Amino acid sequence: MILNCVAYENGRKLADIDVEAISDWLQRPDAFVWVALRDPTHEELRTMQEEFDLHDLAVEDALKGLQRPKLEEYGKTLFAVMRLVEPDDGELNVGDLAVFVGHNFVLSVRSRSKQNFLGVRARCEREPLLLRLGAGFVFYALMDAVVDRYFPLIDDFESELEQIEQDIFEHGTARGSIERLYALKRRTTVLRHAVAPLMEVAGKLHGGRVPEVCTGAQEYFRDVHDHLARIQNAIDTMRDTIGTAIQVNLSMVTIEESETTKRLAAWAAIFAVSTAMAGIWGMNFEHMPELKWAFGYPMALGAIVSAGALLYWRFRKAGWL
Repeated sequence: MILNCVAYENGRKLADIDVEAISDWLQRPDAFVWVALRDPTHEELRTMQEEFDLHDLAVEDALKGLQRPKLEEYGKTLFAVMRLVEPDDGELNVGDLAVFVGHNFVLSVRSRSKQNFLGVRARCEREPLLLRLGAGFVFYALMDAVVDRYFPLIDDFESELEQIEQDIFEHGTARGSIERLYALKRRTTVLRHAVAPLMEVAGKLHGGRVPEVCTGAQEYFRDVHDHLARIQNAIDTMRDTIGTAIQVNLSMVTIEESETTKRLAAWAAIFAVSTAMAGIWGMNFEHMPELKWAFGYPMALGAIVSAGALLYWRFRKAGWL
């Protein structure tokens, strides 16, 4: 569906326009048109293709969705794909934002995402001096909004990781901690797949050969690249910490198993001594002085109990029980 279709001139909003009027506004030298679509139909996107003269391959990618973040040039038109990552019931939902940028138009296509970019349009309209830079500044504002929404995810991941690290050393939490760590690692991987390719995109928009439509906004794209570098470093640090936490957790499992083995071995030794002594007195040979002694039975029980108590004390002192 078409969310907005607005014409701007010299950094100021002129009017909300109909799709049929787009071609007329594109003829004005200092004006550009900004159209926003959400989950468009094939017909809606084909209509925009005719209005803005978009390349077939770029339109096909926008329709298909779930593309790797990238930047492609088709003549004087830029086509960029960014991933929208948002929490959804403990997992991450991944959507797409495809942006077509020409010298006098911006077309954004949002797919499979609940996020909206009304705040981006409001921000641009509050800064007419920057909006005079044209479609390149709008492209920057959209990319900046996508990147800024990665930061809360990083904060959530770090908070969750800190909680897991605290729980690792609690007895009986090993299995649950492993599951939580692997789930967190999976989510950081999803975010990493969104950030790393987008760094390459931002790197192409400042310094060196920059597409003509973005030449006036190079400093802003450099700022986006710096933000992405910070996020990428945070993700790498977090993945290293998760790997370390997994190793610590496995070590804790080994220690717990070792403690259990010690306790079982200690009790087995106590019962083995009692069994051995009972076996000796249970052989029933004819010439065994204890058999006819009045205090033989109490003495045997006392010896068994004393031996078990001595072993229990020794194992207790050694920390096995």
